[in-house]
Amino acid sequence: MKKLFSLVFAVSFFCTMNMQAQDQEELPGNPDLPNSSEELSVLKTWEKGTYGYSVEDYFQRPNKYSFQFSPNGDYLSYKERDEDGKSHVFIKNTSTDEVTMVIKEGDELIRGYGWANDNRIIYVMDSGGDENYHIFAVDLDGSNNKDLTPFEGVRADFQNILRDQPEHVIVQLNKNNPQIFEPYKLNINTGELELLMENKDAANPISGYDFDKDGNLKAYTKQQNGTEYVLYYKKDDGQFHPVLKTNWRDNFSIMGFDYETENAHDAYVRTNLENDTEEIIRYDFQNEKTLSKVFDNKTFDVGGMSRSRKRGYEIDYFYYTGEKNHIVPVSETYKKLHDKFTAKFGDKDFSVASRTENEDKYLIYVSSDRLYGTYYMYDANTDRFKKLINLMPQLKEDDMAEMRPIKFISRDGLEIYGYLTIPKEAKTGKKVPMIVNPHGGPYGPRDEWGFNPETQLFASRGYATLQINYRGSGGYGKKFWLAGSKQIGRKMLDDLEDGVAYAKTLGFIDESRIGIYGGSYGGLATLGSLVKTPDLYQCGVDYVGVSNLFTFFKSFPPYWKPYLAQVYEQWYDENDPEDIEIMKQVSPALNVDKITKPLFVVQGANDPRVKIEESDQVVENLRKRGVDVPYMVKYNEGHGFGHEENRIELYESMMGFFAKHLKNVERPSTNRVIKP
Repeated sequence: MKKLFSLVFAVSFFCTMNMQAQDQEELPGNPDLPNSSEELSVLKTWEKGTYGYSVEDYFQRPNKYSFQFSPNGDYLSYKERDEDGKSHVFIKNTSTDEVTMVIKEGDELIRGYGWANDNRIIYVMDSGGDENYHIFAVDLDGSNNKDLTPFEGVRADFQNILRDQPEHVIVQLNKNNPQIFEPYKLNINTGELELLMENKDAANPISGYDFDKDGNLKAYTKQQNGTEYVLYYKKDDGQFHPVLKTNWRDNFSIMGFDYETENAHDAYVRTNLENDTEEIIRYDFQNEKTLSKVFDNKTFDVGGMSRSRKRGYEIDYFYYTGEKNHIVPVSETYKKLHDKFTAKFGDKDFSVASRTENEDKYLIYVSSDRLYGTYYMYDANTDRFKKLINLMPQLKEDDMAEMRPIKFISRDGLEIYGYLTIPKEAKTGKKVPMIVNPHGGPYGPRDEWGFNPETQLFASRGYATLQINYRGSGGYGKKFWLAGSKQIGRKMLDDLEDGVAYAKTLGFIDESRIGIYGGSYGGLATLGSLVKTPDLYQCGVDYVGVSNLFTFFKSFPPYWKPYLAQVYEQWYDENDPEDIEIMKQVSPALNVDKITKPLFVVQGANDPRVKIEESDQVVENLRKRGVDVPYMVKYNEGHGFGHEENRIELYESMMGFFAKHLKNVERPSTNRVIKP
């Protein structure tokens, strides 16, 4: 079935409420370990350069962003940042230009929002970064603001927007059992819930639901034995029948039903059952047969497709991510639009961020490796473009660095893709320090080409940044994805090392000044690299990273527990003697005696995925050996820093840390020291 649980631990940069005022005894983790902001400010003083852009220039939120049309196009919504860094939601009447604030952001961050219908906006918040999301809704004048899922300790996830039933959406809640989710039809005005299907078998739970555009449950996927999935489909007799059984290594997932055919059982399916890369096929579920292959790429997984509701769900285009992002036009209507967009925006990335249901107005988002992002409006009636806003006008495109796609062959013969962001100093013949930046995951996510505030900040300070899509990363087909199984701390790290070796051949990397920094799994890779190859890196930054696979497995949220058998096959099995020995070897917290290079550890105290104890272990063990380990903990954050002031402090400290250990600078004139 679907790869329903790829165990994605990528850093999320959206969190959390203010908990700094809690009494010390209530604080998560060991409150004696973290350094104070005053102590950590010592790190900032190591960065002595004078630069054209501050850390804040890269990491403050845009003044206005997240633009969306209402379905009828009467309003344009967006988030707007105030002087305190809060981002409130506004709507602008497209006829009168009247602007209204509809959602005011307080201590909790608005994690996402969208139009439920022409008169009501829905949005999502959690509490303290715990990822137990609540769904809220509000009228266009800011009234009738209601928590629609006011359940303590329950996570709500969106399933479907029902455009033909504007008062309802379909959501999933783990309200009846924290380990499993059930689908509900939710009234966005009253909060009334209607349970659409029970999910009672915790040992073999339903792990996914597929609805059509009218909200009818057409299929569901049931887990069995922890690693297998059976897709059940509702046929003409009104009963659900098992159609296909797969395991976690395979994908066969319904993207949407085909409304251009007379057969109500035809659907578009994303699958890798007959192809190494994921492709789109048309499938007849009544007769259980493939009708046609619709789109694929031999090297990269398909990303998805866009269809026109106005034109009877005609396919407009397919898209996928290769070395860069690609759009493949299909419909005659979109081909004409694509030609117009290409002529206007040239070789920059562009995508349709929003469009009205009548398809008379389009919001186009334009970006590149050097351009953070610009919104344009295209009026199809007048055939005119209007520039709405440059999200980060303070960052001049010509001053930004090139992100270059790269690829190389690993020591065991795999073709590995990645990116190298190159500071301008490297193009003058000067050798520059480099930061290796492994992405989170590890299974499924990947790095992509485009504007990256982190790598641009690093480049502005003279560092090259190497990002490697190591084996197990998503987007490169099943063989490459599965090549990462049981390779955490082993061949996955070899890929990083091989990437460093490749970068050195380019002639502008200073081999004596290489650091490593990563978040989530990237933090585990950072720690593991400092253990495995202590002479390769001069320092490391571990951001909300796993350190001990044994304690990590024990701390899973309840709704991950049904997938533990997959974890054992894909990561390691804590019950298998051979795997136990490997886990001991690749858990950095159990091998801190091998860490000899400086380390900066960063953690969100309320992280539900990577508990604070993961970072505490490393810091405590290193300090027992007398190693100076700066440790930043924010008590109003979860899995990644969402508050602007915390994010800026993090990167200011990080830049000082890298300057101290990767640049030849003198000790700053201060008597303050980081406490041991």
